[in-house]
Amino acid sequence: MGTSASRQFSNEVLRCHNEYRRKHQAPPLKLSSKLSREAARYAESLASTKILKHSEQSSRGSCGENLAWASYDQTGKDVVDRWYEEVKQYNFSRPGFSSGTGHFTAMVWKSSKELGIGKAIASDGSSFVVARYFPAGNITNQGHFENNVFPANSS
Repeated sequence: MGTSASRQFSNEVLRCHNEYRRKHQAPPLKLSSKLSREAARYAESLASTKILKHSEQSSRGSCGENLAWASYDQTGKDVVDRWYEEVKQYNFSRPGFSSGTGHFTAMVWKSSKELGIGKAIASDGSSFVVARYFPAGNITNQGHFENNVFPANSS
């Protein structure tokens, strides 16, 4: 089992999130030490089992969650850029949830305010990253996607 996310890694993930959020008219997230501790604990759990699966909703309360795995030690930019790639699949003229765009929409969800980051390296060198968002995005009730996920600025 390996190391948790360094401050440098967490700050890189936060910076990359906020660059993309700015493009999509969403306010910047703030890094939460509480959410980061929880995310780190879960990343360690994933690294110990080497199985990528979302945590139980009951264990994270009203937080959303993005996960990433790679066979190598990922940078923060690697992770966030991979999640953001899903923007290509998102249909802004028919807003809503899709399993193929959920990482992207969680990242730019306007109502989310705080971010927690955890990272752990497994014994085989693979890395597990957990992002927690508060409050959670990807709320499927009528109107939530329209009010929280916006197209990128043209600038």
